[in-house]
Amino acid sequence: MCGIIGYIGPKSVVPILVEGLKRLEYRGYDSAGVAVVDENQINIRRVHGKIAALEKSLEESPLDGIYGVGHTRWATHGRPCEENAHPHQDCTGSVVVVHNGIIENYLALKKKLKKEGHTFRTETDTEIIAHLVEKYFKGSLEEAVQRAVQDLDGAYAVAVISSKDPEKIVAAKVGPPIVVGLGKKEFFISSDINPLLSYTQKVVFLEDGEMAVIEPTGANFFDFKGKVLEKKVHHLSWSRLMAEKSGFKHFMLKEIFEQPQVVRDTLKGRVFLDSGKICLDEIGVSPELFKKTERVVIIACGTSYHAGLVGKYLIEAMAQIPVDIEFASEYRYRDFILDKKALVIVISQSGETADSLAALRIIKEMKPLTLSICNAVNSSIARETDGVLYTHAGPEIGVAATKTYSAQIVALALLAMHLAQIKGRIDEKASLALIEELGRIPHKMEKILNQAKSIEDLASKFVSFSHFLYLGRGVSFPVALEGALKLKEISYIHAEAYPGGEMKHGPIALIEENMPTMAIVPRDRVYAKMLSNISEIKARIGYILAVASEDDKEIEERVDKVIPVPSTEPLFTPFLTTLPLQLFAYYIGAMRGADVDQPRNLAKSVTVE
Repeated sequence: MCGIIGYIGPKSVVPILVEGLKRLEYRGYDSAGVAVVDENQINIRRVHGKIAALEKSLEESPLDGIYGVGHTRWATHGRPCEENAHPHQDCTGSVVVVHNGIIENYLALKKKLKKEGHTFRTETDTEIIAHLVEKYFKGSLEEAVQRAVQDLDGAYAVAVISSKDPEKIVAAKVGPPIVVGLGKKEFFISSDINPLLSYTQKVVFLEDGEMAVIEPTGANFFDFKGKVLEKKVHHLSWSRLMAEKSGFKHFMLKEIFEQPQVVRDTLKGRVFLDSGKICLDEIGVSPELFKKTERVVIIACGTSYHAGLVGKYLIEAMAQIPVDIEFASEYRYRDFILDKKALVIVISQSGETADSLAALRIIKEMKPLTLSICNAVNSSIARETDGVLYTHAGPEIGVAATKTYSAQIVALALLAMHLAQIKGRIDEKASLALIEELGRIPHKMEKILNQAKSIEDLASKFVSFSHFLYLGRGVSFPVALEGALKLKEISYIHAEAYPGGEMKHGPIALIEENMPTMAIVPRDRVYAKMLSNISEIKARIGYILAVASEDDKEIEERVDKVIPVPSTEPLFTPFLTTLPLQLFAYYIGAMRGADVDQPRNLAKSVTVE
C-alpha cells in the first residue's frame, strides 16, 4: 500500500525523501510526490507514474528545503493521476498531508466542509484531512491534527506539515503502520523500517490512537487526547545491505536464492539434536496453555494462506490436532465459533495485513489463545497476539513473497513438532529424525538452486503461453496453489491450481495442447494417485511438466519434462517443490518484460481493506 516518508534534520531533504520513496517502491504505487519547506514556503512536486519520473522532474526544476514529506500512492479513492497524487493541501496551501489508508466517512465530511466554504481540488479521501487540520488550526499543528483525527472513521496513517507552525512534522495512526526513526540530530517518519536503515537502527513504533511530533530538537509522542507517552525505543537488527540486490538482477531472484539461509536462520536456536526437542520459549506462551489446545484455526491471506495450508497438514500429521484454515478477509465477517480450547494462528509477513489484523481483533473477543507468525518485529499483529513466533527472513523487497513463505513453513513445522511433543504424540526418536531432516533441507534447496539455468531454459519455452494448470495432492496441493499464484503475479499468465483428484470434476474439460500442466509429484502416499491423474491428462494430448523426486525414473516415462528435486520426508517436500515453481515464474515474468519486483496492481503490505 501507500508509502510515507518524512525527514527533519541538517541534511538536504529532497535526496533523503526520494531515496526513502525508492525503498518503499515494493509496497506498490501508481504515483509519487514530495513536499518540502524552505523559508516557511511549502513547495510540492507530484507525478503520475514511477519515482523515476519524479526524479526527472526534480532534476529539471530542483526543490530545496530543510524538512518535508514524501509519498507513493496506491489508488483507492480517485483514479491514478497527478491531480490525485499526494501530498495534498488545504484551501490556503499552508497545510500539507500524506496519507495511507481509507477514510470511510469522507463523503459526509466533504459535504459538511463544502458547506463551510472549503474548496476541493481532488477526488481523494485524503484531501479531507488537510481541510480538517485547516479548520481546527489555532497555532499548534499537533493540536489541530489531534482534533482532526477525532472526526475520521476508517484506517489511516498520516504525516502533516504546516508553514504556519514550521520545523515540525506530525504523524498519527489508526491501522496502517508508522515508524519513527531516531537519528543523530535528525528524525524520520516512515511506513516501515527499510528507508531508515541507512540512517539509524533506533526506532519507535506507533500504536493505534497515537501521534508523533518530530522537530530538529527531538521526537515526542502523545495519544489522541494529548497525553504525553513514554515510548519504547527498539534497536533494529536488519542492516541496509540486507535490503540491497547483492548483484542479482531483481530482488525477487535474490530472495529466492536466500531461502536456504533463511531456513537455517529460522531453525537456529530452536532445535536440539542431542535431545530431539524443539525450544520455542521465545513465543511467550506456556506449554500448559498449548496442552489445552484441542483445535487450531489458521488465519491468513495470499501466500501466507498457502503456507497455512501446508501448516494444516503438518500440525494434523504430527500433533494430531484438527486444523481449520481460513481467509482472513472472509473469516472476519463470518459467524464463527471459538472457545478457550482453540489456538488461533495469524500468519502475516508484514504483521500489518489489514484483514488479518481486523479478524484478530474480533477473534480476541472470544478469548481463545492467539499466536502470530510474523517476519516484522513489533508489528501490529505481533503485538496484539498472546504469543509470536518470528521468522528470520530479513527484509523482503519483492512484492511476490518467496523467502518469507519458506520461513513461515519452517515456523509451522517447528510449531507442529512443539505441539506434538507437548501433547505426547511424538517420541524422541521420531522427533530427532524430523529435526535431522529439517537440518538437511537448506543443503537440498541449494542443490535445486544450482539447477536455475536449466529451469530458465525450460521457462523460455513457455513465455508465449496464456494459460497454465497446476496440480498437486496432499501437502503438494498448497504448493500447486502457490506456484499458480506466482505465475499469475509475476508474468500475468492466467494459471489455476486444483487437487489432482478434482481434475475429472470439471477442469479436465480445459485440457488441450495449448494448456500445459505443472504437476507436483513427490514420492508420498498419493504418488500413485497423481500418476493416474497424469495419465488422464496425457490421454487428452496435454503437455505435462512435473516437479518430482530426482530418483524417480517412472515419472520420466509419464510426462514431457521433469524438474528433479532431492527426496525428503514427505511432509517437508513443500520446501523443495516450491523452489522450481518460484524460479519458473520468475524467469517467465522477466522474459516477458514484466516488472517482477513490483507487479502491476499489487502491494507488498495490504494495510487497507
